[in-house]
Amino acid sequence: MAIEPAPSQWEFPPVGVAGGSDVVAGGADLAPGTVLAAYRRGLFPMPDHRSSLLWWSPVDRGVIEVDGYQPSRSMRRARAKFEIRVDTAFDRVIRACADPRRPGSWIDRDIIASYTELHRLGWVHSVEAWDGDELAGGLYGVAIGGLFAGESMFHHQTDGSKAAVAGTIELLNDEHAADRVFDIQWVTDHLATLGAVSIPRETYVRRVSAALDVPLPKAFT
Repeated sequence: MAIEPAPSQWEFPPVGVAGGSDVVAGGADLAPGTVLAAYRRGLFPMPDHRSSLLWWSPVDRGVIEVDGYQPSRSMRRARAKFEIRVDTAFDRVIRACADPRRPGSWIDRDIIASYTELHRLGWVHSVEAWDGDELAGGLYGVAIGGLFAGESMFHHQTDGSKAAVAGTIELLNDEHAADRVFDIQWVTDHLATLGAVSIPRETYVRRVSAALDVPLPKAFT
């Protein structure tokens, strides 16, 4: 059972104030209550290149539709190569995602500390692809009711991150699949090959609001 932290001292504006921008607000902090309040409103934190803390809600939000998901042949092959585990190597997963050698790396020490504390409280989880005793890839994300907000993924072996995505879809694809939201922030060319699509920000926020009352997947309880 996740532990609800102290409420945030900050109040986020409605995402609509951003107009055509993906950035809704700046400042605040990364306390557990603040971060959870943001996700519940359709926002997520990400520092910019100046290390300023910004709160994002993309106009075109990337999601993977879990209900009725049909994996491609390459997804099925990737998934079959690895064992999927949950929360057995969270520290290794988030630090691999934060590797500063990766192009576009944005996960700094403050983000690591915040999400590690949220993991300790039961809100953030890692989904890992294992090849025997070797961590081949993985991802981490925030689980609140029927929302799973994927934050970042990595691979040490070919198809390791793809298998982690496939494993996450399996974990979310239960009797509540139609009401779940698997958020992947933006649709990249790579994520599009995994089945990601864009939906309007207003649709995303409405779906998240409804998803908050959906039970967690068993793997994350």
